[in-house]
Amino acid sequence: MEEFLTSCRAVKVDPEQPGPGVHVVLGNEACDVDSMVCALTYAYFLSKTGESLVLPLMNIRQAELPLRSDNVFLLQQLDLNQDLLLFRDQLDLKTLHRHGRLRLTLVDHNVLPSSDSDLEGAVVEVIDHHLLEREPSPSCPVTVETVGSCATLVTERIIQKAPEVLNQQVAHLLYAAVVLDCVNMAPSAGKVTRKDSELVAALETRFVLPHRDDLFNSLHQAKFNVSGLSTEQMLLKDMKAVSGSLNVAISVLYLPVQDFLKGAELEAELSDFCLKFGYDFLLLMSISHDEKKEPIRELAVFSHSAACRHQVSVYLEQAQSPALSLRPISSPHPHITAYHQGNTVASRKKLLPLVKDFLKEQDAGCLGDGRLGDAADEEAESRFPPTPMNSLVDGCPLDAGPPPRLSARDLEEKISQMTSDP
Repeated sequence: MEEFLTSCRAVKVDPEQPGPGVHVVLGNEACDVDSMVCALTYAYFLSKTGESLVLPLMNIRQAELPLRSDNVFLLQQLDLNQDLLLFRDQLDLKTLHRHGRLRLTLVDHNVLPSSDSDLEGAVVEVIDHHLLEREPSPSCPVTVETVGSCATLVTERIIQKAPEVLNQQVAHLLYAAVVLDCVNMAPSAGKVTRKDSELVAALETRFVLPHRDDLFNSLHQAKFNVSGLSTEQMLLKDMKAVSGSLNVAISVLYLPVQDFLKGAELEAELSDFCLKFGYDFLLLMSISHDEKKEPIRELAVFSHSAACRHQVSVYLEQAQSPALSLRPISSPHPHITAYHQGNTVASRKKLLPLVKDFLKEQDAGCLGDGRLGDAADEEAESRFPPTPMNSLVDGCPLDAGPPPRLSARDLEEKISQMTSDP
């Protein structure tokens, strides 16, 4: 694997100059362990089975990798130099595509975010374990199956097509991703499927791998390590974005929500985050564990628009597919609504379809009753232009805000004025 990654880094791709086509394997914008591993191993598989120039691409900026502490830990465990990885800010996909030189395989997601919609014509294959949202196309084979980890599907593909590609390092990467995503293969967590278990067993049979419990515990501990991170870094650490007429960020917090809410300046920090990246509201999913190592899930909704916050909260309270079993808990901040989530198996993967359905109904004008549907129309012309989803590039137009820069208080007063107008 290190030899392969070294060769990838040695490739000089100038998108503006004529050259060979480039096959990029792209993980999702969260770039968690599963996404990173799938991009690395599937690109390695393609390179070993006939592709001439294939590159695994991490769908984040290089500067963001330290926020993925479990990714960094896994790379260190395998003696893989993280400087050999290729990141989104190091390869201009859009220019490559414009010159007809890009082929794109998506792993761990099956649709491109709106900011990358112009790359759609370059997609030649999809392997994913999330809800299928992609329209069928004869030119793009799609493998989507709701298993616990996308790495399960990549492992299956390699074993079926070229089992000789599997070596100790590749097997360790895939094994780690499945074990972590499937919560140590525990049925009580609601993640693991029969196929996940079968592929993990196949890897254990062929290779000498770390003890499953030890591997999971070390990765789990690394993932939950948020010591020294700022509020912005904690939000970016494991974040996905969804866009409609409203832009939404959904961040996973690896600490109890009550601990997160203790910050005296938290609302100002969340406001700054929304202004910087162009989000209308934030959903904060907290995951922690009790003394028996049982998961505790909590949920918080932040928006300076009372109408927006109320409507999102009501929608999630009443959701049935799945039912989140939300129970309100106290919040010291007036613009943050917090809940204990009784359904502990409802992860962000299961929350995302709810949020997308909410946005579709809002876009269709189905949320009236004097609630968000009406308020959103009034707010539409006052919102900043939407920032591309998860766009964290230097010099983002919203980094400094439009002149003059609005403060959190300015935003709150403006929204208050709009919602009070007849």
